[in-house]
Amino acid sequence: MADEEQLRRLDSGALKALAHPLRVRIFDLLSAHGPQTASSLASMLGETSGSTSYHLRTLSAHDLIHEVEGRGTARERWWELPQGRIDIPGPSQSMSPANRAAAQIVSSEFFRLRHETLMSYVNRPDIEVPEGWKDAGLIATTLLEMTPSQMEDLKDELMAVIDSAVARYRGQTGPDVRRVSMRTELFDLPSTGPVLSDATDSNEEES
Repeated sequence: MADEEQLRRLDSGALKALAHPLRVRIFDLLSAHGPQTASSLASMLGETSGSTSYHLRTLSAHDLIHEVEGRGTARERWWELPQGRIDIPGPSQSMSPANRAAAQIVSSEFFRLRHETLMSYVNRPDIEVPEGWKDAGLIATTLLEMTPSQMEDLKDELMAVIDSAVARYRGQTGPDVRRVSMRTELFDLPSTGPVLSDATDSNEEES
C-alpha cells in the first residue's frame, strides 16, 4: 500500500535530533493538530516563539518536519509533518550508548504523551463533548491465550484494518470532521506462572 511504501526508519541523526522532550511534544502537536507556526506552538506549550522556532529548525534540518508550501510569510512560517509513517526505534542493546539513550528519551516521552492524551479523553466532562461524539469512542481490553505466530497473524489483520481506514479517511474535510486518534495495542504480558484454560478475562468499556 502507499503508506507502507512511505515508511521511514529514523537514522541515528534524526533520532538524536528528536531526542528532546519539547521536540517530541512539538512533533506530537503537529501530528494531532496539523500545521502550526512557532507562535501557535509557543502558545500551546507555554514557551517563547524563539524557543519553538529553534526546535522547529532542528526538526526540519533532519526532515522530521517541513514548511507548508504556499502558506505563511517570511516572518510567520507554517510547519507540518511529512505524509507517511515514521518508525521510531526503541532502545536496543545493538545500538551505541548515545543512540540507545536517544531512543529511550524519544520512546519514553511519546508514551507519556500518549497516556496523557488518553487520560484527558477518559476524564473529559460530558459538557465538553461535541454533539454526536459522546459514544463514538471505544476503549477495550481483552486478554487472550495465543502463540507467537497467532499474534503475528492478528497483528497483520489489525494493520490491514488500519491501512484501510487511512486509505478511506486521511485528508477528509467537512463540517462534522474532527481529528481522531486510532490506537492499537497488542503485546504479551510478563509470565507469572502457567496459563489456565479458564483464565481469559474480557473487559470492554465505551466512552
